Amino acid sequence: MTTTAVHSHGAVVRQPVHFDDLDAMGILHNSRYAVLVERAIVIWWTERGVSFSGGRPTTPDAFNVVRDYQITFHRPVRGTGEVEIRFWLDRMGTTSADYAFQVTSADGATVHAEGRRVNIRLDPATMRPAPWTDHGRAVAAALLRA
Repeated sequence: MTTTAVHSHGAVVRQPVHFDDLDAMGILHNSRYAVLVERAIVIWWTERGVSFSGGRPTTPDAFNVVRDYQITFHRPVRGTGEVEIRFWLDRMGTTSADYAFQVTSADGATVHAEGRRVNIRLDPATMRPAPWTDHGRAVAAALLRA
């Protein structure tokens, strides 16, 4: 892993850090990083028509779960304000999507944390892994690292 912010590929979504996201020391609580990453990825996909509406997926690719999540913390986020969530796909498998991400300062100068997460597309009837659709792959292509 690197402590230099990625500016060359993937997506960047700003997320607010609220007072209730902070721990007793006034820094972003470790559990909130996963929430911020989740929200950023969901926002990006929703803007491209892949989401849930009325409790149902708008496309089959919206029905997916996190299988693996890893994070390394470098520098604490101190106080409220905005951070940037930078994320991209290292690999798009048949049923999996391997994301990498960074949580950076709003100006992208400081990497607070970085990690990876693997999402698996599921068949809603069987709850077993299912292939991503051609549409989902086409949308995800914008996130793939060259």
